[in-house]
Amino acid sequence: MPNGARGESDEAYYYNLETGEVEHGKVSDWTSRIGPYASAAEAAQALERVRARNEAWEEAEREWEDDPDDD
Repeated sequence: MPNGARGESDEAYYYNLETGEVEHGKVSDWTSRIGPYASAAEAAQALERVRARNEAWEEAEREWEDDPDDD
């Protein structure tokens, strides 16, 4: 599997943020896709993964900001 910039591969799968479709390889511009993912099924779940990570980060930030030991 040849690798390009940031480990991206023409053989990997990507989620296209504009169309909402999974693409095999670097079909669309990098500004419109997230990935790479090992499978089409993983790419199809991209937005759910992003939401879950964002929620976890936001919760961690809230906990850090509310830490009583910071006083």
